[in-house]
Formats: sequence, C-alpha cells, structure tokens
Amino acid sequence: MPTTERSELAPGVVLLTMNRPERLNALSRELVEDLHAELDAIAADRSVRVVVLTGAGRGFCAGLDLKEPPSGDGVVGGLDAQERLASLMLKLRALPQPVIAAVNGPAAGGGLALALSSDVRLASPEARFNVAFVKIGVSGADMGTSHLLPRIVGLGHASELMLTGRLVDGEEAARIGLANRLVPADQLIDAATELAAEIVRNAPFAVRMTKQVLAVNVDAQSLDAAIQLENRTQILATQTGDIVEAMTAFVEKREPRWST
Repeated sequence: MPTTERSELAPGVVLLTMNRPERLNALSRELVEDLHAELDAIAADRSVRVVVLTGAGRGFCAGLDLKEPPSGDGVVGGLDAQERLASLMLKLRALPQPVIAAVNGPAAGGGLALALSSDVRLASPEARFNVAFVKIGVSGADMGTSHLLPRIVGLGHASELMLTGRLVDGEEAARIGLANRLVPADQLIDAATELAAEIVRNAPFAVRMTKQVLAVNVDAQSLDAAIQLENRTQILATQTGDIVEAMTAFVEKREPRWST
C-alpha cells in the first residue's frame, strides 16, 4: 500500500493524505521519500492551485517512526538523514501553492513541524499537538519548529510548549493561534475544501506572490524593506493582465478568467 495518496477535492484543489494509519502516519523513510516525490510533482503542476494535507485514519502524523532502525551511519550519515527529513519543511514553505493542514488527530514532533510549515491549519477537536522531540532526550528545536512556532503563537507560548512538550488539544490550539480554527471532525475536509475554493477564486500569480512575499516579509529588517519588496511585486503582478481582467469581470458581473 502506498504511504501517500493524492486525489482531487475540487478543480485545482489536491488532497495529499499521509497513509500509514496503523502507525498514526508516523514518518518512516518510505513516507518521507514519498512526500518529497509528491511535493516535487505538485510544485511542477500548474493545474494545482491549493494543497490540503492530512492523515489517514485517526492521526495527522505522529512524528518520526521510532520503531524503524535509525537512519544513517555515524555522525555524517545521521546528519544526512536529518537534513533529508527536515528539508520536507523547506519544501512545503517553498511550494508555489498554499498548503492547508487539516489536522484530524495527533500532530507530534515531525507531524507538528509539517502542520507549522503549512500556510493554514484547521484542527478537529481530536487534534493533539506537541513538541515531542524534547520528550525523547533531544532538543525541542527541530525541523524548523524553533523558527515557525514562535512566529505563529508568539514567543511565550512557543517557549512553554517547546520546553515542556505537553499536549495541546484542538480547542487550545485554536485559542492560542496554533490552529486557525476548530472544525468538527466530520466537516474538516469540507471546511478545508471551502477555504481552498476561496483561494482558487483569486489569480494564481497573485496567490503565489502573496505566499512568497509574506514568507520573506515576516522576517523583514524594517517596514521600509518590506514595502520595497511589495512595491516591486505589485508592479510585476500588473504585467500579467490579471488586474484588467479582474476589473472587466467586475463590470460584467462574472467570475474572472485568469491568464496565469
């Protein structure tokens, strides 16, 4: 059975499901490689506008599969394996398409990192988030968590969660901003599909640039630096013709027909 499944939820919206339900979708070497392959294929597919990432069964992703023998041999081999795993988070962030994490159950360790690396997180009441790394004798700062978590929930919440490794349920996640909102489990994928459809209604190039500029400007050195990048991006976007189409569609009371 493949460790990932890809299907279409709606035009332009892909559902990418981690498919190891018997292990709560823990990250085996095979799953890591399959996720890399799927994300590479999606990045190159201009028909895909939004990705919804979820887990099969009752888990989102329980983190690294500790039942597998350690990857790599010695420090160099171990570092190679660590970098391959962590580069999934870079790949998610660099993906041209926005990613919506539909967190349906445990999102621990690497699973939390996958959720944090997504652009939006929807959580069911059964969702459970935790920085599991610190619970197994290594640093709580792993796979981008130390960069992403404080930017999402603030330094105070991030410090507490990373130092304790305690579980955060879906309700608390929504309260502290770790999840954008709480959605009943049986409505989670529908809610993600509706959100994705809202994004798809916007011009593809505009969405791509919004994700890219936001990722850069969250760490901009100054407001001036952020605005300079925005200015250049806006002028670039006007050259696609989408702004003319948007205004024409508004006057003609129809949906825009985007060129990009």
